Amino acid sequence: MRGWLKLTIGLGVLTGLLVGADRVAVGVAEDEAADQLVSSGRLNTRPHVSIDGFPFLTQALSGEFDGVHLSADGVQVSDGRQQVSVHAFKAGLSGVSVGDSYRSATVRTATGSGLISYPDAAKLVQGADRLDLSYGGPGKVKASVAGISIGEGKVHSEGNTVVADGFQLTGMAAALNGKVKDLLSPRSFTLSRLPAGLSLAGVTPEPEGLLLDFRGSDVRLIG
Repeated sequence: MRGWLKLTIGLGVLTGLLVGADRVAVGVAEDEAADQLVSSGRLNTRPHVSIDGFPFLTQALSGEFDGVHLSADGVQVSDGRQQVSVHAFKAGLSGVSVGDSYRSATVRTATGSGLISYPDAAKLVQGADRLDLSYGGPGKVKASVAGISIGEGKVHSEGNTVVADGFQLTGMAAALNGKVKDLLSPRSFTLSRLPAGLSLAGVTPEPEGLLLDFRGSDVRLIG
């Protein structure tokens, strides 16, 4: 009986040490991956990285990870002319292959999302310097000039381009059709630089801003 007790205690201690070593290793790997994402230019701000699965060490030895999650705030996107921030960015990566001490990584599939505020979205719309944008209801944005609403339009995406069109004049603007019509012509901006090598898959107007959905397959994440 004493022998079995000693063996059980010994196995428990050994298991605890192995689990502890595994958790230390995954923490080191997550920190290294976060650093590499910044140094590679895929993200301009250091993200929080979470690697799924247990044990980690067996995944590390194979160089294949089932799932990795990224989150960050203030990630920069650009239309090639103007940079703005994406808030509450998060991404889920599946089938991550790493190599060269985490200095290279490819992703089989990825999804993500992030929010661009309406003032920042307006900065990206060329030729609409006088327009203010805000939430106009499900699927819509509202355009205003000097605080006065002049129209509402629908928002959708075409590839990496965000488009607002189909504007309908509202309020006083309806009586000034000719003078404001040009302001409400279809507006768009194309994002030439997106976080983590992802592509734009959709856009949804929300009260806080434009919610961007990202997708990617066979993405070269690092290296």
